[in-house]
Amino acid sequence: MHIHKFEQFWIKLSFGLIAFFIATVVYGFVSMDLKVIGDYQTIDPQGLDATPFGTPGVREVTRNGATEYEVYVQTLQFAFVPGTSSPITVPANTRVTFYITSPDVLHGFDVAGTNLNTMSIPGQVAKFTTIFPEAREYGIVCNEYCGPAHHIMEGIIKVVPKSEFDKSTLVE
Repeated sequence: MHIHKFEQFWIKLSFGLIAFFIATVVYGFVSMDLKVIGDYQTIDPQGLDATPFGTPGVREVTRNGATEYEVYVQTLQFAFVPGTSSPITVPANTRVTFYITSPDVLHGFDVAGTNLNTMSIPGQVAKFTTIFPEAREYGIVCNEYCGPAHHIMEGIIKVVPKSEFDKSTLVE
């Protein structure tokens, strides 16, 4: 069977691109130590009241002698609790760990202007840790379609200087 030289070129190019994409993924996992997120903590979406998600908000914790903050967020149709009706307020230059879940449907949690982005899956807890370097406001948007009012689902993270952080807003 005879294959035209231009067809041979495109076949070789296609296989070359496939090999390149596979090599890129292998390089990322081996050399850059990338991981697939899959070790989610699971919870019963109907039993959130028995967890820290029953009273979502910012909590102060001490780890290795340093003060850190944990933020528990529920993503509901069509709001972030806290975040939508009242902003999530955290101090700048402090380690903040977010725990995010949903009792109803799949949502997104995307902090606009950063690389902080996760999915909020019913029955699972997404976790990520960050340090906000400067005092400013960040928008939160849902980037997973969650229903007819998805386009209005937004919230705010308010990062304030440590000296202005009001600890009376913390959840016990």
